[in-house]
Amino acid sequence: MCYNVFMQKFLPTTKHEMKERGWEACDIIFITADAYCDHPSFGAALLSRLLEDEGYKVGIIAQPDWRKSEDFMGLGRPRLFFGITAGNLDSMLNIYTSNMNLRRQDKYAPGGAAGLRPKLPTIVYSNKARELFPGVPVVIGGIEASLRRLAHYDFWSDKVKRSILFDSKADLLIYGMAERQILELAKRLQAGEKIEALNDIRGTVIGRRDLSFLEEYTLLPSYEEVSSDKHKFLEAFNLYSGELNPFSSKPVVQKTDARFCVQLPPAMPLTTEEMDRIYGLKFTRKCHPKYAKFGGVPALATVETSITSHRGCAASCSFCSLSLHQGRIIQSRSPESIAAEAKEIAQGEGFKGVISDVGGPTANMYMVFCNIGNKCSKADCLWPQVCPNFKIDFSKQTKMLSGVRAVKGVKKVNIQSGMRYDLLVLPQAKDYLYELCRYYVSGQLKVAPEHVSDRVLKLMHKPPFKSYEEFVKEYEELNKKLGKKQYLVQYFITAHPGCDLNDALALARYTKKMGYTPEQIQDFIPLPMTRSGVMYYTGIDPDTGKPLHVPKGKSERAKQRRLIQP
Repeated sequence: MCYNVFMQKFLPTTKHEMKERGWEACDIIFITADAYCDHPSFGAALLSRLLEDEGYKVGIIAQPDWRKSEDFMGLGRPRLFFGITAGNLDSMLNIYTSNMNLRRQDKYAPGGAAGLRPKLPTIVYSNKARELFPGVPVVIGGIEASLRRLAHYDFWSDKVKRSILFDSKADLLIYGMAERQILELAKRLQAGEKIEALNDIRGTVIGRRDLSFLEEYTLLPSYEEVSSDKHKFLEAFNLYSGELNPFSSKPVVQKTDARFCVQLPPAMPLTTEEMDRIYGLKFTRKCHPKYAKFGGVPALATVETSITSHRGCAASCSFCSLSLHQGRIIQSRSPESIAAEAKEIAQGEGFKGVISDVGGPTANMYMVFCNIGNKCSKADCLWPQVCPNFKIDFSKQTKMLSGVRAVKGVKKVNIQSGMRYDLLVLPQAKDYLYELCRYYVSGQLKVAPEHVSDRVLKLMHKPPFKSYEEFVKEYEELNKKLGKKQYLVQYFITAHPGCDLNDALALARYTKKMGYTPEQIQDFIPLPMTRSGVMYYTGIDPDTGKPLHVPKGKSERAKQRRLIQP
């Protein structure tokens, strides 16, 4: 296939590619800190294809050199707006290890090259776009913006920072998964509305000097208060944590200097039909050809033949950002849509017969729902135990997976996404676990016990350790019956708030009893706006208001790690 014909499958990244399509200008330009991979696992690609399907002309500027202006000017001036994202991973996690050392590789860059993204590109790119194209609306989104939408503690600077909306000088911030928001934004700007007058798009954050457009709202302590008083910081967390249900939330307001940061209620979850439409869009599932000389993009290699079956997570683990970003309501695709994507992958060039993953944030939450609908005020469906109103029919997932396995050309279907083991020991999971071990475990199953100390697990909002031991026993017995040698990839966290050296020793004894040193160990990193991040900064348990021991400083953090990995 000739280069120019192949290029038509990708969205334009240069003016030359725009001219090949007959475009004089783009309607929307995305600027992303990741390499351009046209795959539904990459947020910029997914939103771009959705906008393209709506008839908009969309271009992509990937990993521009922020020290110069040329890359930012490569597609000219967009007619509607710039969409700016730090990419699939928070830039600070991408650049630094938990001990503040620079990472040697960036998996979202061509060839894994480090140094192609600045710290907090959401701010850097936005300011650059504002400087070079005055008057063009600038919209920020993605995980980096989503977790910094209100005043937050920043681990890397050890400071409380104001909303990234203000530091980026953007006109509007989209938080969470952005399909609904970005379509409404594009439609209204296309109709001639001014971005500074858009006061009612759910799932967005705006800066305003007066609040006359709001009828009711939840007022947080101001940025000035939370940055100087840890109890006010904790108060703000407890208030905004209560406004995450899209069916009942009010706007959240936080005064910052002379302006108000206004978080409008979350966007409504997508229906199955909407999910099917989005993931049914045409993707090349490849990285841009210009990266071929670098050997491609490492992050794409792990997901190239993967399928997203659902989004959201009904749990609210203290250290995790998923419920803050994707939400707690599970949004699932139909089995037919998933099988159709598997068929498309199987017909792709170079397919070797293996679907690498069919899953979501938590693989075994496909098609789960709350029995009492949208009125529940609980923040976590699985803690302190699985809620009786949390309805799980594992037969729906096994039937869906069987449909993927039946696709012509598919020899093996793996599940690489992590599993909630407390759901796997439920009585109704017996047949599902059998099917899982028989067909879908590729030698290793990913689970996250996180720790062995029940005191620490309680702070993490994870089930007691006996639940994990029950699962391990059942898993080992089942694989023995099946005559399979299949193992567990176990994820643990060290130095979590509340974890002292005695807890670390208990974890070390357990891993020693396992007979090998586990490699999947993460030194705790306090992510912005998470419950664990609040514990780390304030030294207070948000559930009880009692003080906590917080392992801080490299010495104690390293000591806990060395107990497990000498």
